[in-house]
Amino acid sequence: MEVVSGVLYSMEERIRTKLIKAGATSQAKAVTAQEARLDMQEENWIHYIAGGLFAQVKKTAANLYYVSIYN
Repeated sequence: MEVVSGVLYSMEERIRTKLIKAGATSQAKAVTAQEARLDMQEENWIHYIAGGLFAQVKKTAANLYYVSIYN
């Protein structure tokens, strides 16, 4: 179980970093996985990571992604 959660955490951090670098920090600035330059492995994981009530990576109805940043 610890291995899975470690992989999940590291993958989420990789995706978050790329979304922030792409400027996707709000729903209005959301980007596609290709615009964020996610690799194949990250694109496969983003469906598990994005969404959810407390997730930091969010998904819009149009399949765009952004990072929810709280101040």
